[in-house]
Amino acid sequence: MNNSAPIGVFDSGIGGLTVVREIMRQIPNERIVYFGDTARVPYGTKSKETVTRYSRQIVRFLKKQDVKAIVAACNTVSAYALDEIEKEADIPVIGVVKPGARVAADTTKNRKIGVIGTEATIGSRIYTRYIKEINPDAEVLGKACPLFVSLVEEGLLNDPVTDEIAMRYLSSLIDSGIDTLILGCTHYPLIRSTVGKVMGEGVTLVNPAYETARELRKLLEQEKMLNGQSHELGTNQYRFFVSDGAERFIKFANSIIKYGILSAKTINIEEF
Repeated sequence: MNNSAPIGVFDSGIGGLTVVREIMRQIPNERIVYFGDTARVPYGTKSKETVTRYSRQIVRFLKKQDVKAIVAACNTVSAYALDEIEKEADIPVIGVVKPGARVAADTTKNRKIGVIGTEATIGSRIYTRYIKEINPDAEVLGKACPLFVSLVEEGLLNDPVTDEIAMRYLSSLIDSGIDTLILGCTHYPLIRSTVGKVMGEGVTLVNPAYETARELRKLLEQEKMLNGQSHELGTNQYRFFVSDGAERFIKFANSIIKYGILSAKTINIEEF
């Protein structure tokens, strides 16, 4: 495998850009191909079979781009489809759940950990499974927060509506006495300040996007796949693809990634 080959990153929509942002920061020499399935978002309310089918299509597309590794930057995919696509791929594939679960298990002091995510992620209890493998005494409390995805996709990152919804969703977790909270959807780091304000200073927030980028770097180092060469200005280091709404995607991407994303190509992912 050519070390200068790109990393493939995908998500149900724009949330995976939080993972892309961390990869850009932590492994700046790497090239990235990103696919956001904006035509079929959200994944969190869909069945395991549907999410797995979508994921297979996207992996086939990314492999056509000659990627050297794939990051499933979606908690729902990590919960429902990661095992399948890992078995079928001949390149490394990592998700966002294990890195976040590991850090939460190591961080908690009172062994009470909260997880917020989509209905699919919470219903799968995948974070509970991984955390208890590391810390069997941990108590894991999950809370589905489906409206957070729509609020982020609409750009309502600092809005009274988001504050109100956060208070309603998180009140039961506040009462439970957790000291650690996993932002179990890649959209959620974009409203981290709101969640942190509601939960209070006594609760440590775990951002799986940050931890996934660290995990990816370790993987590339172990496999001797790190790109050691920096890119010259003007080279096509980052490429973005979506299944719908390219202009809206570009506008949003530029609001959270400060690299001047000028284009995103719309493709028919059903062809893959």
